[in-house]
Amino acid sequence: MKSRKMQQSDLAEVVNIEQLANQFPWSRKNFEGCLKSKHQAWVFVDESKDIQGYAIVQKVVDEAHLLNICVKPSAQKQGLGRKILNHIIDYSNSISSVLIVLEVRSSNKRAQQLYISAGFNEMSVRKNYYPAKQGREDAVLMGLDLDLMFFFSDE
Repeated sequence: MKSRKMQQSDLAEVVNIEQLANQFPWSRKNFEGCLKSKHQAWVFVDESKDIQGYAIVQKVVDEAHLLNICVKPSAQKQGLGRKILNHIIDYSNSISSVLIVLEVRSSNKRAQQLYISAGFNEMSVRKNYYPAKQGREDAVLMGLDLDLMFFFSDE
């Protein structure tokens, strides 16, 4: 699996994956806004150059905010989510971020387990953050302290 910068020409495929993978998907305008704002956005492609996943990160002072991470449903449960997350951690370290933060649906236990296994911790809960079938759903705010991660990795 290789990564490359997300391009405007990728958006039709990215939006299609987003719609397949999420009950309340981002719109094309959401992705266009991220590219226009110059957030870091990558696609992850297979040998055939087909997009299998993507991620978008916003740098805010000394933090990296993971805005979106997604794996095409047909490519899930094969370790690609972990590879994408590792890419984000490596990128965040390369820009001297001290913390990576993200929100995840409280019902998305599989994603939460991925983040926990990578060293993320629950920081708080954002009430009624996401749209849901029945009203709104809470978000779990999670963070990875990169200074602490670096400290432990040196021992």
